[in-house]
Amino acid sequence: MGSAPRIAIDAMGGDVGPAVMVAGAALAFQRRSDLSFLLFGKEDAIRSELARWPELERIAQVVHSPDVISAEDKPSQAIRRAKTTSMGQAIAAVKAGEADAMVSGGNTGALMAMSKLSLRTMPGIDRPALAALLPTLGENDVVVLDLGANTECDAQNLVQFAVMGAAYARVVLDLERPRLQLLNIGTEELKGTGELKEAAAILREAAYLGMRFDGFIESDKLSRGDVDVIVTDGFSGNIALKSIEGTARFVTDLLRRAFSSSVRSKIGFLISRPATELLKHHLDPNNHNGAVFLGLNGLVVKSHGSASQKGVANAIRVAARMVREELTRKIIEDLDNISTHRQQVAAK
Repeated sequence: MGSAPRIAIDAMGGDVGPAVMVAGAALAFQRRSDLSFLLFGKEDAIRSELARWPELERIAQVVHSPDVISAEDKPSQAIRRAKTTSMGQAIAAVKAGEADAMVSGGNTGALMAMSKLSLRTMPGIDRPALAALLPTLGENDVVVLDLGANTECDAQNLVQFAVMGAAYARVVLDLERPRLQLLNIGTEELKGTGELKEAAAILREAAYLGMRFDGFIESDKLSRGDVDVIVTDGFSGNIALKSIEGTARFVTDLLRRAFSSSVRSKIGFLISRPATELLKHHLDPNNHNGAVFLGLNGLVVKSHGSASQKGVANAIRVAARMVREELTRKIIEDLDNISTHRQQVAAK
C-alpha cells in the first residue's frame, strides 16, 4: 500500500466551482482523515468556502491561480495558459511530486490535452484512455474504456487499454482476475473490424496477465453484470456512455410522469417508493463519479461538471484509492510482462 494520499483539486472546475469542489473535499476528508489537499484557484473564493469547513481548512493548502479554464476553451488555448490556470497548476503539482493525484470537474478536452502534454504517457503506452465505472445488475460495477480520449484505435491501442482497464478493475473492484471483453457488433469471432479481431487474438494468448479474456460483447449487454472490463475505441465508447446516460434519464423521467398522471398513480408511487428510491440511487451518476485518465505518468481524475458534493467526494475517493493501491506500478508490471512474453516468443 502507498502512503497517505495528497490530492490536488482544481477548485474552479465544474459548473459551480469552489462551493461544490471544496464541499466535496470536506466530505471526502470526513470519510477518510488520512487525506490532505492542495486547492488551486482564486484564493478569496476558496477561503470563503473553506470557512464553512473548519476541519478541512486546518489541513488544506490553498494555491492562488489567477486564471480559469472555461467550458468553451479549446485544448490549444488551455495549453497556452496552463501555468496560470487552476487546472494547469493542479496537473503541474502532480508532475512535480507535490501531489499524488489531481481531480477536476472542468473542461474534459483541456484536461486531457494538458495532462498528456505535462505528464506524458507511460513507457509501453501509445495513448492514454478515459475509463469509468458504470452500474450493472451484477454484484460489481463495470470498468469501461476508452470513453472519448481516442476516436480511432488500432489493435495495439486496444490491447494496451485492456491491460490498463484490468489493472484498474483489480484496484477499484478488488478482483484478482477480472473478466474482460471487447465491445463489438456481435459475439461471433468473425464479426467486427480487423483491429478488433487482431486485438482479440492477442488477448486470447495473454493468459499470463491478470485478466480473463471472454471474447466480444454487444452494447445491449453492457449493464448485465456478466463482465468486469469492457474495452473499445473512444468513438464507440463515448456513444455508448451517452446512450446509457440518456436512457437512465428517460427511465426516471418516464416514471416521474407516470406516477404523477392520476390520483391512483400517486398512491401507487407511495406504495412503490422504496423500489423507486433504490432505482434512483442506482442510476444517480454521483454514485459512480470519477473517470480516470489511464496511461499517464501521474493520476488524473475527471469529475462530472454537474457533480454534487457527494459526487466530488466519490471522485476524490477514486483518486485516493489509486494512490493507495499503487495503480501506476501495477500497470507498468503488466506492460513489462507483455514485453517479456514477446521477447520469449521471438526467441523461439
